[in-house]
Formats: sequence, structure tokens, C-alpha cells
Amino acid sequence: MRTPIKKLALAAALTATFAGTAFAQSSVTVYGRINTSAEYQDNGKVTATGLKSNASYWGLRGSEDLGDGLSAYFQLEAGFDADTGGGSGGFSRDTYMGLKSASLGQIKLGKFTSALYFGTIDFIGVFNHDSGTPAEDNIWALNSVVFNNGFEYISPKLFGGLEFIVTAVAGEKSGPDTYELAANYDVDELHLSGGYSETKGRDVANSEDVDKSGFALAASYVFGPLVAGISYDHVDVKGTDAYGKRDSVTATAMYTVDNSEFHLSVGHAGEWDDVPDSSATQYTVGYNYNLSKRTKLFAFYYTVENNSFPYGSSLNNASLPVQSNEKFSSFGVGIRHNF
Repeated sequence: MRTPIKKLALAAALTATFAGTAFAQSSVTVYGRINTSAEYQDNGKVTATGLKSNASYWGLRGSEDLGDGLSAYFQLEAGFDADTGGGSGGFSRDTYMGLKSASLGQIKLGKFTSALYFGTIDFIGVFNHDSGTPAEDNIWALNSVVFNNGFEYISPKLFGGLEFIVTAVAGEKSGPDTYELAANYDVDELHLSGGYSETKGRDVANSEDVDKSGFALAASYVFGPLVAGISYDHVDVKGTDAYGKRDSVTATAMYTVDNSEFHLSVGHAGEWDDVPDSSATQYTVGYNYNLSKRTKLFAFYYTVENNSFPYGSSLNNASLPVQSNEKFSSFGVGIRHNF
């Protein structure tokens, strides 16, 4: 009878070993956002009414504890159209993997949002998660919002709340290279962020030389029920399409009363040096009602007084073309659910 007992003991030991390994690895988390609005848009010539999917997405996150304070992690994120059920195909949003150390910081490889954009103009855009037609990044021209083929290092928190992020993006012979240095400082109710970005090289697909550089700064503070933020960026575009230099500034505020949020945003993009009458000013007045921590109703009125916005061609989430010397506006109501 000893042999069966030994076999059972061995099986139990192996089961415990593999079970311990499985439990050490965190489970994969499904997350996402459905963000749908009904909007009435007017560009001064024609009007349009319809449903909008304001950067709705779903994704997977996971990590594995490797011991000694080191862990591996990944994220796969895909956008989809909440108004039609269609998708962009594949994981078209932030999709990366990396290693994280509590003492040394973290690295990640793949496709991800610019740390400089995320810490400045996106951070202060608190209405509807800075997405859809009234997004503050409509006047952002410093760099790409999302990088492909990227490498990023994020330092551990220093001096009680300071972190540095270094990003390098490979053009892979078909596009320009991008280098970015950003820093965030968060302590109590204060957020400060800033950094420098540079994109240079040959864009093979469009047969043009790209030479763009600049910097951005932002600050946000929570005064009890009031959250106020301001962001400034300076960009210099040379290369084949030379626009020259341009400065832009955006200010936002949110005031909370019980389940209600009242939002106001004003952004102004100055003229490009080499493009006359190329400034633009945008305004947003918004209201949110939080049904729960994950679900809210929202309404907004957005308008932009446009000369050439930002290069005179398009606007985030607009059904209508936004041409030079036109005033565009949109009124919308919607619902957003995070899961």
C-alpha cells in the first residue's frame, strides 16, 4: 500500500506547487467605457443630428509577481463605436507590455498615450474624460496623442511625489522618430506637469520631412468642491509643411455639488507664424449628474470660433467639416458607463 500513498503524496505536492504559482499571478481584468451622446451640430452652413461614440473602448489588463519587488504587466485596449457596434479592428488603443520595480521604476514597450499629453492638456480635461466633440485636445498640436512603436521609462516616485518619464518612438524607416521627456509632481491636491517633445525625420507615406518640437506645462489644484486647471503649450513646426511657431492655452474648472458637476472650459490657440489668420478659440459649458461611481448623465454646449483650426481641416468627433473662417457648435446629451 506504500506505493499508492507515495503517488498520492506526490500528486498533492505537485498540485500545491502549481496552484501556488497560479495564485501568485494576478487574474486578468476586463475593463472599459461606453460613452454615447446625441448631438446637434452646426458649422454655419449646414446642420447634422446623430449619435456619437466618445472614445468608447474595452480592454484587458494583467500582471505577474516575479518576486523581489519585480512584476511583469500588460494591457490590450481596443476602441469601438458605441453608436453602431462597429470597431476599429484589433487593439488600436494603448497596447503594451512591460516590467515594473518598486525601487527602480518601470519600462513598457508597444503603443501608448504620450506622457506629456496625458500629464498636461488631458489631465485638466475633466469633463467627460476629455473625449468627444468638446475635448480640450482639439487645440493640441505639440505631438501625437498616442505613439506606435514606443519605448518608455517611468521613474519611481521621488521627493514625495516627483516622477520622470522618458519616451523614444521609432519611425522604423517609414516615419519620423520622436523623443519626449516629461515630469509630473503630485502632492495632496496639487498636480504639476511639463516636458519637451521632438519629432524629426522623413514621413515616407506622405513624402514629406517632419520637424516639430516644443514644450508643454500644466497645473491643477483641488479647492474643496472646486477643481481648476490650466495648460500651456508652445510648438514649432518646420520641415515640408512649415507653419512656424504657435502658443496655446486652456483653462478648465469643475464645481461639484452632491451628485452634480458643473464644468467650464476655455481654450485659445494663437496664430501660426507662417499662417495668417490661423487662431482659434473654443468654449465648453457642461453638466454631469453621477448616478453612481461608474455611471453618469451629461450635457454640454461647445463652440469654436475658427480661423484655421488647428490646421484648417478637422475637429474631433465632428460630423461636419470645420473649415476656415467658420464657427462650429455642438449641443449634446449623453450617458457614460465605466466597467
